[in-house]
Amino acid sequence: MIHRRRHRKANRNWPKLLAVLVIAAVLFLGYKFQQFNYFISTPVDAGNNEEIIFTIKKGENIKTVAANLYEKKLILDLDSFIWYGKLNNLDTSVKSGRFGLNQTENSKEIYQIITSNENRQAVVTIPEGSTIQDIDQILANLELGKSGDFIQAVKDFDNYSKYPFLNKEKQMGLVHPLEGYLFPDTYYVSASSFSEVEFISMLLNTFSKKALPVIQQSGRPTEEVVNVAAMVEKEANRDQDRPIVAGIIWKRLDGGWMLGIDATLLYLKNDREIDYQDLQENTPYNTRNQKGLPPGPIANPGLASIQAAANPSDTPYYYYLTSKDGVMVYAETDAEHVSNKNRYL
Repeated sequence: MIHRRRHRKANRNWPKLLAVLVIAAVLFLGYKFQQFNYFISTPVDAGNNEEIIFTIKKGENIKTVAANLYEKKLILDLDSFIWYGKLNNLDTSVKSGRFGLNQTENSKEIYQIITSNENRQAVVTIPEGSTIQDIDQILANLELGKSGDFIQAVKDFDNYSKYPFLNKEKQMGLVHPLEGYLFPDTYYVSASSFSEVEFISMLLNTFSKKALPVIQQSGRPTEEVVNVAAMVEKEANRDQDRPIVAGIIWKRLDGGWMLGIDATLLYLKNDREIDYQDLQENTPYNTRNQKGLPPGPIANPGLASIQAAANPSDTPYYYYLTSKDGVMVYAETDAEHVSNKNRYL
C-alpha cells in the first residue's frame, strides 16, 4: 500500500515537471533564436566600411567559407552563418571568385553578395602550358561563357594593329590564332560583364608587358622564340632543365636537324595520344618527319620557358628524354640516346 501511494504521488508530480521542462525548453530555444538572429543581423563593425578583399576558391564548402570569413572578422559567429545558409538553401549557391566585403555588412548581406555574380570578380588562373582549348574549358567551368565561346572569339579577333608582335596573316592561317601569346597568369574579371574580347586583350597586354622585353633581348624573331618556348614548356617539367632543352632545340634547328618532338604532333590530337600511324602522318606539326619549327606555338608558355628560349644553355647535348621518374636524361650522340632509351624507358 505504501508503494502505491508513492507511485500515485509521482504520477501527480509528473505533469508539473513536464510543464517546467517545456517552459525551460521554450525559453532556451527563444534565447538561442534571439542569439542566432543577432549574429545573423548584426555586422561586426557598423562604423568600418574599409573594403576587405575576400576570395572563395572553386570547390570550397560552406564550412571553409565561414571559417575564412570569421578569420577575416567579417562575421560574428561561424555556426550561425552556416545554419542560416542551410536553412535558406544558400549554402550550395555560393560562387567562387573574389569579392569586396566590409565589416558593415551582416551575414545576410554577405550571403546576398557571395551568391550573386553582380559584385563578383571571377579568379581565372591559366597554368603555364595551357592551350586555347584549355583556356576555353577553364572559362566554361567558371561559368564565364559556354564551351567553345573563347575558341570562337580567338578566331574572330581582329585587333592585330594594337599588337605589332603579331603577324595577322600568319595568325589567321593557324588552327588556333594567338596560341602562344595568351600569357599564363592569374586574372580577375567581372563575372557579370565578362567579355571574351576584353579578356583576350588582357592576356595579350600581359604578354607584351612581361614576356616581350625578355624575348627582344634574345636577338631572335619573337615568333620563333615563342614557338620554341612552347615546346620547352611541354617537354621540360623542371626550371633547371628548360635552358638545356631550349639549347638543344635551337642547336637542332640551326643545324638543319628535325626536332623529333612528339608534343608538336600531340597538339592537334584531341585524345592527347599518338600511335605508330600518327608518327608517319605528313603534317607540318610532325617534327619527326618535317624539318624546322611547327606552323605556330603548341601552347602558351610561362615566363620560365620564355626566358629559357631567349637565353638557352650552351651544352654538348643534342638529345634528351624524360625518364619514368620524370628526370631529364641527356645525350651527345644518337648511340648514347638509344642506350638511354633502353635504360630509362
